[in-house]
Amino acid sequence: MSDLIEGASGPWEVVIGLEVHAQVISHAKLFSSASTIFGAEPNTQVSLVDAAMPGMLPVINAECVAQAVRTGLALGAQINLYSVFDRKNYFYADLPQGYQISQYKQPIVGRGTIILDLDKGARSKTVGIERLHLEQDAGKSLHDQHPSMTYVDLNRSGVALMEIVSEPDMRSPEEAAAYLRKLRTILRYIGACDGNMEQGSIRADVNVSVRRPGDPLGTRCEIKNMNSIRFVQQAIAYEARRQIDVLEEGGEIHQHTLLFDPGKGETRPMRSKEEAHDYRYFPDPDLLPLEFTQEWVDELRAGLPELPDDKKNRLMADYGLSVYDAGILVGDPETAAFYEVLAKGRDAKMAANWMTGELFGALNKSGLAITASPVSAERLGALIDLIADGTISGKIAKQVFEIMFETGEEPGRIVEQKGLKQVTDSGAIEMVIDEVLGEQADKVADYRGGKDKLFGFFVGQVMKKTHGKANPRAVNEILRRKLDG
Repeated sequence: MSDLIEGASGPWEVVIGLEVHAQVISHAKLFSSASTIFGAEPNTQVSLVDAAMPGMLPVINAECVAQAVRTGLALGAQINLYSVFDRKNYFYADLPQGYQISQYKQPIVGRGTIILDLDKGARSKTVGIERLHLEQDAGKSLHDQHPSMTYVDLNRSGVALMEIVSEPDMRSPEEAAAYLRKLRTILRYIGACDGNMEQGSIRADVNVSVRRPGDPLGTRCEIKNMNSIRFVQQAIAYEARRQIDVLEEGGEIHQHTLLFDPGKGETRPMRSKEEAHDYRYFPDPDLLPLEFTQEWVDELRAGLPELPDDKKNRLMADYGLSVYDAGILVGDPETAAFYEVLAKGRDAKMAANWMTGELFGALNKSGLAITASPVSAERLGALIDLIADGTISGKIAKQVFEIMFETGEEPGRIVEQKGLKQVTDSGAIEMVIDEVLGEQADKVADYRGGKDKLFGFFVGQVMKKTHGKANPRAVNEILRRKLDG
């Protein structure tokens, strides 16, 4: 499948790179002891350091450093034992210091990779990671609190961020979405970031340019502060088409910082793009270079959990799952854990189908995470056992599941109370089949005259008379014998 975009004058290629800002999970901020709990009253989690009071000195939070190193290890990246914090100078109302403490030429993590599963597992793609560096977040400007003034909440000021910069290796909105999902999954597995985009825990700056296939890179524009994967896809699609239209009309792309308007589905200029030298980077004089040992890095590596790609490969090997099914089930640690409890000692494919079909459908409809599922892995497993031992059919099992999801009841009890046990008595099933064939003598003649597709009609009539309780295999076998014998 080609990712090229057809323009009026021929095909174009979109080139995409992402700068992802992920809030680090830690109890305190990067350079102060102020709390990082989300949702507190404005300006109640602000230390003197965060507010940039004169004479206040930053002190590095070791847990934030460890989280950055663990993330680098999970990305298969180079860990730099020596790194430097710099001051990135710019003015913004919610940046009290007038500069941001960040890292520039000497980041804590160097090059790594992320492997994407695309087209439902039919192909994979490796996207390069250029760097990961630590920096402090700014505060938040509130524009909707007063008709003529902007308020500033500094609770977020100083919260630790990991900025994870990709190479410009993505070529479609779908690849960018897959990259964000995979990165979020890795961060959640290792507990470095909760990945909650709605709360701003992950925000992405999206760099987009277009070129003729095989040409050098074009001029890029950066779409700032995207907090929705769906909006990222929409913004890339719009911006790529906008740039193609400009170029095909003989215009020139100017490097701009853009905002995306979800309501209108379009990008608009925010400001001309600053280059790195405009920030006047220099090493922060209040912070020594960050140095640690390889032994410490090795300890962190040994403490990493099973990572998503490793877990996916194991599920494929242990349970015979496809790349697609395994990829879905390792999407977050809780889903993978639920599946392994469900699949133990059962038909692994059936377990995967029930999870990705009925359970995920019900959870999505209800807006629930799998951790809040009214149906536990054990009870869903008990339902699958009832199908496997012939107590109920797959069709009736779906009815039972709906009741389970609504009430949380045990499936065996629902089957007993509702009288849903499958009819397996071949004599009883044969009597119903004889009744159906007697009522449909003309269709029996048509079937025997060559209209084989009527077989499904007879099955349906039998199931209707038994209220769906007849064992489907027995129905098929007896019908075949009577119609074809």
